Amino acid sequence: MWKADVSRWRRCLKGVVGMTIIALIVSMILVGYEQPAFAACGDRPSYNAEVTNSGSTWTARNGSRTVYSGSDMVAAVQAAIDSLSSGRTSKEWVLVRGDGSMSANSRISLRSYTGIDVCGTIHVSGSGSGDNAPIYARGVRDIEVRYLNITGGPLYGIFMRNVENVVLGDIGIRVSSGLGVRIDNHGDRSVRSRNIHIDQVYVSGTGSHGVETYGVDGLTINRVTARNTGGSGLLLNDTINATVDRIDADGAGTGTGYAALRFANRNGRVGDSYPTNIRIGSVKAVGGGRGIFCVSESGGVEINQVDIQRTGGNAILIENCYNVNIARQSGTVDGGGEIRIAARDEFPPSRDITLQNLTVRNTDIRWSPCVGSNIANRNITRENSNLHWCSSAR
Repeated sequence: MWKADVSRWRRCLKGVVGMTIIALIVSMILVGYEQPAFAACGDRPSYNAEVTNSGSTWTARNGSRTVYSGSDMVAAVQAAIDSLSSGRTSKEWVLVRGDGSMSANSRISLRSYTGIDVCGTIHVSGSGSGDNAPIYARGVRDIEVRYLNITGGPLYGIFMRNVENVVLGDIGIRVSSGLGVRIDNHGDRSVRSRNIHIDQVYVSGTGSHGVETYGVDGLTINRVTARNTGGSGLLLNDTINATVDRIDADGAGTGTGYAALRFANRNGRVGDSYPTNIRIGSVKAVGGGRGIFCVSESGGVEINQVDIQRTGGNAILIENCYNVNIARQSGTVDGGGEIRIAARDEFPPSRDITLQNLTVRNTDIRWSPCVGSNIANRNITRENSNLHWCSSAR
C-alpha cells in the first residue's frame, strides 16, 4: 500500500511539473519573452580593473597593482582604464563602485576595446566648454558602457565622435542642462560612425536634445524615454540604416520647433536616393513641441505605430521629405497642432508620403502649399477634425 501511495504521488508530481512547464511556455508566447543581456550592475564574472570609493578616497586597482589612490574620481577611473592591456584587440573591463562627482569641464575618456560598468551615480557640477562629458570617446572602436547614471549639469552626458562598434546598455541621465547622448562623425565627416547599439536611455531635464546622432551608419535602439528635454527626445541627422523600437516622450521641446522624434539634415538619404532604411516601431509623444518632424531632405522612413497627444506645435510635420510612411500599422493623434505636409522653397517638395491607419481627434490635417507628388492619406478616421487636402499638386 505504501508503494502504491508513493507511485500515485510521483504521477501527481510529474503532472504538476508538466503543467507548470506548459503554462510557462504558453505565457512566454503570449506576452513575449526576452532574456536580459545582464541582470545587475557589476554582475560580470570578472573585471580587469576596479575602482572603489571609501569616504573621500578613490582607489583604482588592476589585479594586485594599485594604479591610483586619492580624492579625484575622474583620475581614478581614468587610471583604471589606462591600466588595461596596451594594444589589446579584445574588450577589457572596468568596474566602478560608488557615487562620485566631477567638473563639467572634465571627462573620462574610453580607449578602444574597453567596457565599463558604473555602479553608482556621477554628479556633474560647475561650468565647462567644448565637448566634455562624463563619458567621452573619440576615434575609438569596440567600446561598451553597460550601466551609467548621471545627474547635475554636464555639457553632454555621453559624447562620442568617429566611433565604431559601440554598445550603450542601461543609461540614466537626469540633469538640469546640456545634451543627453550625442554620437557623431564630425572629426572626419568622410567616415561615418558605425554600428551603434543602445539598449535603453532615460533622459530628463536637458537644455538640448535627449539623444542625438549625426553621421551614423548602423544604429539600433531598443528604447528612448525622454522627459522634459529642452530639444527633441530623439534626433537623427544624416543617419542611415537605423532601427528604433520605441520612443516615449513627454514634454520634449516645449515651446520650440523640436519634436519627440525628429529627422533632419538628409537623414535616411543613401547616395542620392531614399530607400526605406529608417524603421521605427512606435512613437509616443505627450505635450512638448511637435510630435514627429521630418525636415531638410530627410526620408526613407517607416513608423509602425504612433500615439500623439496635446503637442504644442504640429502633431506631425513633414517638410521637404521623401518616402515617409506614417502609422503603417495604427495610430492616434489627439489635439495639438495640425498634421501638415509643408514645403520650403530651398529644397525640392516632398514626394512619396503616406499618412494612414490614423484616428485623428480635435486637430486638422493640412497639405499646404500644394506642391509635391505621390502624397496620400488613407484609412483616416476623423473626429472633430477637418481635412484640407490638395486635389492636385505641382
